Amino acid sequence: MISVSSMNEEDAATIAAWRYPHPYELYSMDGSEEDAAELLNGDYVSVKDAEGRVIGFFCTGISARVPGGYAAGIYEDETLVDLGLGMKPELTGQGQGSRFVGAGVGYVRRTFPGKGVRLVVASFNERAIRAYEKAGFERTCVFDSPVHGEKTRFVCMVRRDG
Repeated sequence: MISVSSMNEEDAATIAAWRYPHPYELYSMDGSEEDAAELLNGDYVSVKDAEGRVIGFFCTGISARVPGGYAAGIYEDETLVDLGLGMKPELTGQGQGSRFVGAGVGYVRRTFPGKGVRLVVASFNERAIRAYEKAGFERTCVFDSPVHGEKTRFVCMVRRDG
């Protein structure tokens, strides 16, 4: 059972301190107050397991966007809601991604009825791409965007059904 709730300061501090192993470290935050404040900007929600432990987050809107996507023109379709998601590092790679992504799609459907879902993922993150495809997302394009000063290739994926 997965539940979604408003992001609070304790959850934000927990998530901001997560560290992902190589090659996924680009998803890590630095644990700073600035990172925790970003998580509290109103675009993020906490995702918890049945015991109430934080297992991830979802974000929508501008917070879910990658800067290079603007130049690629992917954010022009207003029938889509941008979804960002992050799972606790210790839970990744264990076959739980499809369920987690499904919960994210459900959250978007409840919050933004009638909208499709768009997400962006680093192209090397094959396990996430597989989970997104299992959840009904289709690859629409690739583009480059800077991450920590380095050019990184991303894949835009869309799920349009209601």
